[in-house]
Amino acid sequence: MYLARKKGKFMLTLEGKNAVAGCLYILPFAIGFLAFVFFPILESLRMVFSEVNIDVVKHGFSMNFTGLANLKRVFFIDPEFNRLLTEEVGRMLLIVPAIIIFSLFSALLLNQKFRGRGFVRAVFFLPVILSSGVMIGLETNNALLSNMADIIKQGNSVKSSITGVLEDILITEGAAGGDFMEYIFDVVNQVYDIAMASGIQIIIFLSALQTIPPSMFEAAKIEGATAWECFWKITFPMVSPLILVNVIYSVVDYFIRTDNRVMTKINTTLMQRMEYGFSTAMAWVYFLAVIIIIGVAGAIISKRVYYYE
Repeated sequence: MYLARKKGKFMLTLEGKNAVAGCLYILPFAIGFLAFVFFPILESLRMVFSEVNIDVVKHGFSMNFTGLANLKRVFFIDPEFNRLLTEEVGRMLLIVPAIIIFSLFSALLLNQKFRGRGFVRAVFFLPVILSSGVMIGLETNNALLSNMADIIKQGNSVKSSITGVLEDILITEGAAGGDFMEYIFDVVNQVYDIAMASGIQIIIFLSALQTIPPSMFEAAKIEGATAWECFWKITFPMVSPLILVNVIYSVVDYFIRTDNRVMTKINTTLMQRMEYGFSTAMAWVYFLAVIIIIGVAGAIISKRVYYYE
């Protein structure tokens, strides 16, 4: 009940005051969403089913309804979009699990007590948080770095990757077969990208680790539990709700990266070719694909999540 009658007058209860405070808190977002986001979203939906003609003289545009023509072009005519989307989803399935494992392992290390722990955390987090986007942009758009990479690939007779020599040796000895070893090699070759994309996830896992009561570990050690058993019986279940959060964040973060080839294609079609209807259709298909992936991942992981009460 938000209202209570007191001395013949209706007054807000504590629950009502909290509800009013919550509404006031989200009011700026609601106003901004309705004023600047809601109507552009509706306009983009119209563009999906229309041919957009730009009027340079009047600085405007007109839309002619074309039905499903843009969507048919996205799925059946364009030779690149489906291939790029499939490849990016495959890369996401490779990188996101590695990010989660790396960030959890790093958080476990940084949660230990050792000298200079605060300094190590600062050194580890600040470059990742403050400059990861800048570094990705520089690597993507820097012609000098691109030329250097091409020269290395052309001049290297073996493999220009971190695991190139090791992989050749293991293949020669017959020990590098199987999909699992291929996955390990691919992850190691992309360890720089994984580390640069793990900053926020490490912070989330670290905050979860610090909320675990030390008394639980003390009781487990008294009962004779090993560190390995403490991890699987206490640490992992207690941080499992944050695994779901980090997976969703990592998926979204991956699909909006500046070096994402699907987003590059959409941006090129929009800004250079001026095909607003086609680019908007690709953007909406891309958005729906990401939503489906997040829904599937959330449905699978939520069944394994343990909530401590």
